[in-house]
Amino acid sequence: MIASKEIYTIPKSYAERKSLRELIDSFVSSRSLVPPVSMDNLHDLSDQLIKDFSLDPEMKGWLMVEINNCVWKEVVSSIPYEKRILLLPKCLSSSSKCQADVDELGLLCHRCNRCVIPDLQDKAESLGMMSIVAEGFTSVIGLIQNRVVDTVIGVSCLESLEKAFPLLINNAVPGLAIPLNIAGCKDTTVDYGYVEEMIGMLSDKEIELLDYDYLKASVQGWFSTDNLNRLLTPANDHTSGVAQEWLGGEGKRWRPYLLAAVYQAFSGVKELPEYVQAAAIAVECFHKASLVHDDIQDNDSERYGKQTVNAAHGVPIAINVGDILLGEGYRLLTGSGNMELVKAAAEAHISLCKGQGMELEWSVSPRPLTMDFVLDIFCNKTVPAFDVSLIMGVICAGENEEVGNILHAYSRALGIAYQLLDDIEDYETDSPVALRPSAILATLCEQSSDELFLYSLLHTEDLKSFLNLPENRPLLDDAITKVKQMAKDYSKAALDALDGLSNVELKRLLFRVTKKILK
Repeated sequence: MIASKEIYTIPKSYAERKSLRELIDSFVSSRSLVPPVSMDNLHDLSDQLIKDFSLDPEMKGWLMVEINNCVWKEVVSSIPYEKRILLLPKCLSSSSKCQADVDELGLLCHRCNRCVIPDLQDKAESLGMMSIVAEGFTSVIGLIQNRVVDTVIGVSCLESLEKAFPLLINNAVPGLAIPLNIAGCKDTTVDYGYVEEMIGMLSDKEIELLDYDYLKASVQGWFSTDNLNRLLTPANDHTSGVAQEWLGGEGKRWRPYLLAAVYQAFSGVKELPEYVQAAAIAVECFHKASLVHDDIQDNDSERYGKQTVNAAHGVPIAINVGDILLGEGYRLLTGSGNMELVKAAAEAHISLCKGQGMELEWSVSPRPLTMDFVLDIFCNKTVPAFDVSLIMGVICAGENEEVGNILHAYSRALGIAYQLLDDIEDYETDSPVALRPSAILATLCEQSSDELFLYSLLHTEDLKSFLNLPENRPLLDDAITKVKQMAKDYSKAALDALDGLSNVELKRLLFRVTKKILK
């Protein structure tokens, strides 16, 4: 949400709007902000602006939009005209005189010159920009996702922006939003000269935004049978065959994608070197090995909707499959000649084992949990899975330690948020919930002093049924609410950690990744 209903106020005169835009430009420039900026940060920045200059708090929504425009201006002006689109609202037309037709794409202007729409479209198209007249930014999201255009300059009312703005922010879409001067669905107005200025901006420095969706598809292709046959040791034995099938099977490939995307964000290259691909596949080898061993330790029989390796082939073979995947991963990394990659992988491997060990030890002897203990498990077991991919991408790109520190902080917050949401999801499905250290269980333990309840909680054979009993359900609901707030806080912390990045492409990537991983 941009704002609540009471803060849709728009500065009344053009002179006031112009003066405020100049003030905002100076305010943003003094902070050296790198796009994208999160919704929470836009809220905070607008509050600071209101406080510093004694502005009307009811203008907060308008101020947020204009702050975001200032943050993105340099990037948008560096995008070629032919990769931009101007989006205009139908309500700019004259409701009593407009004779235009409307189809599924928007308004088909008859160019009667009774409103500013044809003039703005002519201006945009003379520069080589696309332009359409349609309601809401969602109408152009598909064009951006398919790389028909890279940026949108949209004119809209604050009410519509309230719905569309989070979509643009969360997808890290470079764009400018120009608020209408009058609310309502017809006969509205806009600062014509300001729109002309925004669409006409062109920087001497032209940039080409990276296509991370294309990269994700490429990464999936690295796990084809032919490519794995090329890079791994020959699969002419049973263990290797099962391992290769497991490695090339189901999975979202987040970890190899993150490594490759971080490298691409720094290097700007489209075709990644062989050693980067090998490092990315190694990361997936480590991940898939950990899943095999985790399924054995938890005695799980299903993953990805299919039999686990231990269920299909037995525990001894499954152990061997996990071990050979670890070996393949380290072999792939040594081929790069960069021992920093091997060191990063080994440290993550050790941390994961320690986290898993803490969980297994508790499961043997359950006792009341603290949130600190659970978060410690998360930081050892879940966080390294994200952290190692990002750090290895940084190492491949030859970047500095400062970037690595920023990504460590980001990974910690992201990993914790991810695991908190995973713990919540356990109670939003019909599947049984295993008795293991979780944020929900820790919250229940910390908020209750009833020894009988705690004993029953930690020794029940059906945790979900026990917590769904009428007398216990309110406690569960309260715990879920608290953990949801924690997840929200850590999600915000992940995005806040990125404020130190100066690389726009890397920041755009991680904004998008954060929302997709935590959706």
